[in-house]
Amino acid sequence: MARRIAQLISIALIAAAAAGCSTSPSRFYALSSTATADGTPATAAAVMVGPVTIPASVDQPEFVVQVAPNRVQVDEFNRWVSPLNDSIARAVAGDLVVLLGTPEVANSQLANFVPDYRVTIDVQRFESIQGQAAVVEAVWTVRKTASGAIRSGRTVAREPVQGQSYDALAAAHSQAIAKMSGDIAAAIRAEAEQKS
Repeated sequence: MARRIAQLISIALIAAAAAGCSTSPSRFYALSSTATADGTPATAAAVMVGPVTIPASVDQPEFVVQVAPNRVQVDEFNRWVSPLNDSIARAVAGDLVVLLGTPEVANSQLANFVPDYRVTIDVQRFESIQGQAAVVEAVWTVRKTASGAIRSGRTVAREPVQGQSYDALAAAHSQAIAKMSGDIAAAIRAEAEQKS
């Protein structure tokens, strides 16, 4: 009988210990539009951003952090709030609203929205190096809808990370994307000026 009571107490203690151990809650991060107006005149144009493609290695909800030249770590508890390609398209669209001075920028097909320009982006590198840098390398294309004229470019942006936090890492990626948005805005302005 004493043995049975001891077993029940052991089971109760193990159950209590297991209940006390819980996993860390996941934290979610978003990219944001961080571009600031640069004083250039507004460009009267409607712009559609997308599709955006990203490398398969980072096409997942979790942060993929570079920890060595040939090694990454997938962080289960620090995640992007939405698919990364959608987040990049949304951030670029928000940046272009500011940089071009036009509210007519969308990152998804809308009824009765006929864009003057379509922007496609192929992100070839999206590296997160905690406490050091966020790297975005992308090839992008701006296509004039009416004439089919194309302007293409490549942006390589490496932004320093201000601290060890994932907040700082997401902010650095937002800054890198704003640099790419600046290059895209310059191409749209150049194409718009050429038609004038």
